[in-house]
Order: sequence, then C-alpha cells, then structure tokens
Amino acid sequence: MAQNKTAAIFHGTGCDEHSFWIPWLKDKLEETGYHVWTPSLPKHEDGFAHLDVWENTVIRDTTERHFNLIIGHSAGVPLTFRLLSSGNFSTDNALCVAGFLNPLEGMTPDHPTYPHGLDYPRIKEQGRKFTYIHSDNDPWGCLPTQGEAMRQAFGGILVTVTGEGHFGSEIFQQPYPEFPLLLAHCLL
Repeated sequence: MAQNKTAAIFHGTGCDEHSFWIPWLKDKLEETGYHVWTPSLPKHEDGFAHLDVWENTVIRDTTERHFNLIIGHSAGVPLTFRLLSSGNFSTDNALCVAGFLNPLEGMTPDHPTYPHGLDYPRIKEQGRKFTYIHSDNDPWGCLPTQGEAMRQAFGGILVTVTGEGHFGSEIFQQPYPEFPLLLAHCLL
C-alpha cells in the first residue's frame, strides 16, 4: 500500500520509541498506509522531559512540517502543543493521551515539562482536529479535568475511560502493549 499519509508519535518522560503501545500503534498505522515517525527524545539527567530540548530535537530531526496525525502521550502532549504553537508544524488530527495543559501537582510554571508561553489561537489554527483520551484514575494526575482544560482551550472531543491509569507506566507496572481505542480514533 502506498504510504502517503504521515504520523508522528511522541512518547512521555523517561520513555522511548519502544515504550508501551507505541510499536504496536506504529505497526497498525503502517498497515493502513501511514509513514510513522517515532523519535526517541533525549532523556535528561534530572529525569524530566525538557520541552525546549525536545522541540529543538524534533525541528532538527525531521524535515516534515505537516503530519496527518500527531499522537502525544503524557509529556508528548505539551510537546505537541509547543510544536503547533510555534507555527512551524501543523496536523490534521492531534491525539492527546493522558496529557496535561495545566500544571500537575508540584509543577511550577518554570518546570522544564510545563508548556508555558503557548499561543492558543495558533494551536487551534495549526491543528484541525483534537482528541483527548484520559482515564479516571491516572496516577500522575493527568485526569479528565486536564482533558477538559485542553478541550476548552482548543476544541475537540474528550474521551474518558474507567480504570486505565496512565495508558502505560513503568513505575506503576502498567505495560499497556496495545491500545485499540487510540487506533480507532486515529482512523476516524
């Protein structure tokens, strides 16, 4: 099948392109004709995702500036917003899994993973469709209230599921190797 559609999948803090459902989703999307980019973003010694570093890495490592799909998990969601906010990237469909827009518990606005300085109108211009997938028991605090904040800011739909945690977490021993719900939303 010809690969003329593009997708990018951005992992969360402490993860990489092989984490959780990312390889499974990549394979499934490629079976439907997508060219899928799944970068392993730099890990910082303090253990946090550094959005400035991640954004610069994405800019450096791909010439693609429009993706049909952008999927972010956890800290990959604020990265997605940073990329869209810059005006240098656009997408037809942004899927935000267990992400956040407002500070998480203990997170200050100067935290390296906090998406400060976003241009909300530009994000709405650069992303045609937004879907936020959250669980009611996310142990990191990426709860449906975060999804609702994103929905209020950028439009789109909020999908809330019961008892699925963070949709993948090493610390909370949640392997989450497949994610059919996310695939279904990718293909809508």
